[in-house]
Amino acid sequence: MKRAIIAVVVAAAVGGGVWKFKSASRKESRADRAKPVEAVIGPIEQSIDATGSVAPENRVEIKPPVGGRVEKLLVDEGDKVKNGQVVALISSTDRNAILDAARAQGPEAVKKWEDAYKPTAVFASLPGDVILRNVVVGQAVDGGTVLFAVADTLIVNAQVDESDIGKIKLGQKVRIRLDSYPEQPVDGKVFDMLYEGKNVSNVITYGVKVRPDKVPPFFRSQMTANVSFLVKRKEDALLLPAAAIKDAPGGKRVVQLPGAEPGAAPETREVKTGIETDEQVEIVSGLSAGDKVLVAAGKYKAQTAPESSPLSFMGRGMGRGGAQRGAAPKPRKTATGSASPGTGSAPAAAGGPR
Repeated sequence: MKRAIIAVVVAAAVGGGVWKFKSASRKESRADRAKPVEAVIGPIEQSIDATGSVAPENRVEIKPPVGGRVEKLLVDEGDKVKNGQVVALISSTDRNAILDAARAQGPEAVKKWEDAYKPTAVFASLPGDVILRNVVVGQAVDGGTVLFAVADTLIVNAQVDESDIGKIKLGQKVRIRLDSYPEQPVDGKVFDMLYEGKNVSNVITYGVKVRPDKVPPFFRSQMTANVSFLVKRKEDALLLPAAAIKDAPGGKRVVQLPGAEPGAAPETREVKTGIETDEQVEIVSGLSAGDKVLVAAGKYKAQTAPESSPLSFMGRGMGRGGAQRGAAPKPRKTATGSASPGTGSAPAAAGGPR
């Protein structure tokens, strides 16, 4: 029995030493993984991001003045039109009836009535681009049928959260990226801000209209756009990676500098920050260009529960007198020599039942 207890104690001591060594090694490896980076001079900008869509600034639907049949279409989607330009010819219902009757009389009668009864012209009422052709030649139409849609110019309608709308100003610079062409950003400016907000799922947003400096040929109505409103920008800022900046008590911001000598503990220094983005932070004071700070390196690993000491099993697994918890009690012998199933069983009377 004594030998077994001694073996358990020795094994626990060895396991505890291994566990302590591994814990110390992990701490040292984390410190070793911190790599120095240099503070550099470069541009940085702070922006407000929002989503929106491409839409015409002014959109006009062209409808026929009379009902009848489309005789001729003079423009198509993508064409530019001028105000007052003829875009289609409509043969009215009366003209169609006369021409149908003339066809029974022969070609000469048809030509006579075609010269005498001209089709009705349809005019464009807005200069711009034809963005929709809704009919084909020969189709029957009435006064409510949309023949074409014309837009004067394409803009971007962005939806800005109410917490950010106070930072948006008329004339503010904007960068537009379409989901269809993410690698081709387009610059623009804010030219209008709507006064009435929209409540969608208890989130209030306000419409902001952005006019591109130059509308690219790949812009199409209803395209999804990601809009960045430029709030601040500095061309020659002292920059560090955002991961190098740590929060300290009292609202302070600090960085870790490498020790003066190899193996020395890092030095903590307070810094004052300016413009911040997800990737970079501007350093206003506390460092100079060329100073090196420590940044944690290595890939992210999901957090796990702390490893327990191998000595802990002795407290959990052993009860009083060395008995293991949870084990069934050993049967004890009664006065007659038979085994009792538990400690609470009464011994049988001598001589057996009467």
